[in-house]
Amino acid sequence: MPTRGLTPDTLLRIELSATMSKNRYTDDPAPVIDQLLALAGSRDDILAAEVGLWIGFYEDDYTRTLTTALRALPLDLAPGIALGQDRRHLPTHTTTGFNGPHGTGLA
Repeated sequence: MPTRGLTPDTLLRIELSATMSKNRYTDDPAPVIDQLLALAGSRDDILAAEVGLWIGFYEDDYTRTLTTALRALPLDLAPGIALGQDRRHLPTHTTTGFNGPHGTGLA
């Protein structure tokens, strides 16, 4: 395991997620699926986790074509989808109040 930088598994997760995100509005998911399968190689575990997470977080009417095709993959997506749905409903991170009680930077 490297002592600096990102691990190969983390880099793969990022690349898979980025591939789905940049193609989220596609009308032709077949090339996207092919690219995901090629990227993942034998790492079906990472592919299933990332695809499920992405579906759970991003699935809506605008991404339906891609998410429907992703759901058809022969992978156990349920845990990732549940995690993605949970994360979608978490409050967003903010820095409100970070610089003092009124967020002004003045204490």
